[in-house]
Amino acid sequence: MNIILRELRASIKSMAIWCGVFTVLIFMYMSEFSAYANNEEMLAVLDGMPEAMLEAFQMNSFNLTTLTGFYGILFTYFILMLSIHAILKGNSIISKEERDRTVEFTLVLPIKRSKVVIGKLIAVIINCIIIDVFLYGIILFSIQSYLPEENFMEFLLLLFASTFIMQMLFLSLGIMFGCAMKQYKRSGYLGISIILISYVLSIVSGLSKKLEFLKYITPFKFFDTAVIKNEMALDWKYILISFTIIVICLTIGLITYKKRDLYI
Repeated sequence: MNIILRELRASIKSMAIWCGVFTVLIFMYMSEFSAYANNEEMLAVLDGMPEAMLEAFQMNSFNLTTLTGFYGILFTYFILMLSIHAILKGNSIISKEERDRTVEFTLVLPIKRSKVVIGKLIAVIINCIIIDVFLYGIILFSIQSYLPEENFMEFLLLLFASTFIMQMLFLSLGIMFGCAMKQYKRSGYLGISIILISYVLSIVSGLSKKLEFLKYITPFKFFDTAVIKNEMALDWKYILISFTIIVICLTIGLITYKKRDLYI
């Protein structure tokens, strides 16, 4: 419990910054949405864009003049941002002990290394939940002047559910890299590289039918916002795959961290 509270106190500033960033983004995007809301003429602008581009960014799957369509597209970028936050937080919360030369203090605590990792993991999960709840509240506040469509609230909750699963997936990767890799700088670079490559693959997979196979190797296609809108459900197959990846990554992280020499 002391480890959890210590890490939560240490992350207050970063949480405040992330919440502030999302607050600014939400109100900035909602001011943009005011031009789209119930304005069918704005859709004519999209008609002039290349079909491949519309498909890649899912703009042909949503109606931008509705809250459902607008947030269906917007959440693609929120998922990317929150995934980056999760993998960086997961990596840094482990590797910072070596980076800041505080690992000696951690090692003399009368607890196992595995409990240290688990405590830090719980702290990051709470951190992610706080940011998600804050973002959900800001969205609800920002749409008060608009009339949501039928099933919009259900759709929004499903988006947050899929986002949280993605956060946990990349968080587990970050924890694994932080535990297994001796050089903390490289582990952070590797985590960001994996996310960016996965995101680019998710976009490329929509450019051509010949490239559709790429969607099976990128987590950003596990919970496609367009599919969620059409089916109003998350695919249990990808939930199971995500859970399996999470368990494997955390297991590898715990095993390697217990065995490897820490940099003092």
